[in-house]
Amino acid sequence: MKNPTIAGFSRINDYVKDKLRRFESMEPGFASLFELMFSERDNVLYEVSEGYRIVRTTYGEAREAAIGKSAALSRMLADVPRGAVVGIYLENGPEWIETLWAVLRSGFRPLLMNMRLDDETLREALREADAAAVISESREFGVRAIHGLPPEEADGGETEFAEELLVMSSGTSGGVKLCAYGAEEFRLQIRDSLDIILKCKAMKKLCNGQIKHLDFLPFYHIFGLTAVYVWFGFFARTFVHLNDLAPQTIVNTIRRHEVTHVFSVPLFWEKVREQALRVIDERGKRAKFDRALALSLKISGVPLLGPLFAKLAFREVRDNLFGESISFMITGGSAIPARVLEFFNGIGYRLANGYGMTETGITSVELSDSVRVRCTGSVGRPMSSITYSRGPDGGLRVSGTSTAKYIIEGGARREREAVFDTRDLAEEKGGRWYILGRRDDLVVSPGGENLNPEIIEQRFDIDGLDGVCLVADRRGGESVPVLLAGIGRGCSPAKAEKLGSAVRGRIGELGLAPEIKSVVLVADRLIGPDEFKLNRRRLAAALESGSLPVFDPSEQVEAPDDPLCAEILGMFAAALGREPGSVSYTADFFLDLGGSSLDYFAMIAALRERFGIDFPTEAGSSLGSAEALYEYVKAKI
Repeated sequence: MKNPTIAGFSRINDYVKDKLRRFESMEPGFASLFELMFSERDNVLYEVSEGYRIVRTTYGEAREAAIGKSAALSRMLADVPRGAVVGIYLENGPEWIETLWAVLRSGFRPLLMNMRLDDETLREALREADAAAVISESREFGVRAIHGLPPEEADGGETEFAEELLVMSSGTSGGVKLCAYGAEEFRLQIRDSLDIILKCKAMKKLCNGQIKHLDFLPFYHIFGLTAVYVWFGFFARTFVHLNDLAPQTIVNTIRRHEVTHVFSVPLFWEKVREQALRVIDERGKRAKFDRALALSLKISGVPLLGPLFAKLAFREVRDNLFGESISFMITGGSAIPARVLEFFNGIGYRLANGYGMTETGITSVELSDSVRVRCTGSVGRPMSSITYSRGPDGGLRVSGTSTAKYIIEGGARREREAVFDTRDLAEEKGGRWYILGRRDDLVVSPGGENLNPEIIEQRFDIDGLDGVCLVADRRGGESVPVLLAGIGRGCSPAKAEKLGSAVRGRIGELGLAPEIKSVVLVADRLIGPDEFKLNRRRLAAALESGSLPVFDPSEQVEAPDDPLCAEILGMFAAALGREPGSVSYTADFFLDLGGSSLDYFAMIAALRERFGIDFPTEAGSSLGSAEALYEYVKAKI
């Protein structure tokens, strides 16, 4: 039976081969990419949940909108020479896609602005690119501002597409970096995706005749731009919009829309795993789950039996997570702990590790059908357009013409190099590649030992600890290895002491006591609210400047020795899914402990039922700590 979403072909392989063949036979450039990307006009480009409705935008509708917005932009910037840079500061959605093509179609070079970076960094990027304008919903950046592009009727004249777009670095390496990609680079990267489709059956697995990709990753980031939008958009697949990043919204969206593909960063997978294990703990099934997971991983390589066991043993777990529509998941952007890979692959999902950089695009992904191979953290073999090699210093070097055409950094333009030094440490085993960490992040101990933070940090899987970060403290004039341990805001002194002892004990177990000279308990999350991975440079600078929020037990207020207080503190902690001894008496439910409004009002309802008293409707602003609740209840009764 022919599938109408793949241009009438009965097999996906035939469809993708034909579409790529047509692309390679056309005139090179973004104009050809635009025409082919939007050629299946009846296919659904975007699905968005609006209340009980699912609103759909087709490729044909988006194409017409992009053409109309291009006409509007050409009129608005009639005085700006073609080839100038125009920034795009928008979140994912049909508007982002239509705006991207409107800018390209008008002859301007889009600068995909990283919305996670601060305004000053963004202004610096605009200056580096000599940008003429920025398209945003409402933000201003010191250049001409265009707030929205209402479509206009095109004049039907000739259009000359721009030749390239610019992508910004994530900013974690310090300073801004702009990387330029043209249609030829994207053609090669699309060609690479064909290899993935041909080699990996799971990548092209349908759900009810559809492939749907969750738009979790921002399209302005190289991972989201290439591995999500370009790879899947070229073949006219559907993107599913996330209205917010609340865990329940993500789960509900995946289930309701029957999402098949989710690509994200390790932090996301780590948090999903933690939430799942919390539910398993609450149901008293953790020991049983751990035994089943260990058995699943052990027999995963046994044909038929391994996959069948995972499918049957963990059906309830998957039902409480993403359901059964998911066929392929990729992680990338930073190191992912083995325990996370083992969790998802062991319960019957397929989570693979990938690798890429802003300067190179996506260069590899692990495609093995073996659970054991995927759980090693391998990033697979390089794409067809890419060659990997290892430098004498152990660093990964990337060669290929699908990488960035040129890079702008510090006001200087650097053309594509024959060999790009990623500065990532790597090793190759049996044709597969493994990333061992950043060369720049190596910490040299006073004894001359090179300590690799990524390898060391993954060994501190301690319950209740918000991760660790190994940095060099240079305040005394020499490089001293210091382990920062995130204990979160609002941690009680007893819990902080317990976590500190556990960290120091693990240091001893690993034989690192002679090298790591001190442990600093940080009263906050180590990964900032606008970050998706550890920013060691920022944390080291904060430690040296004294701005790091170091835990101080003398500033903590102990709870009164009162049964009423103990009961309220217990209900307060239970609403957060924590043990009473792990929560500070004065910690704020929202600001310090990350509680949600739903959790809070569920707690208030329980308190109302237990003590038979009313609470003010604006309770969240005045009764945000166990201390405040205790004083309020005590006064009422």
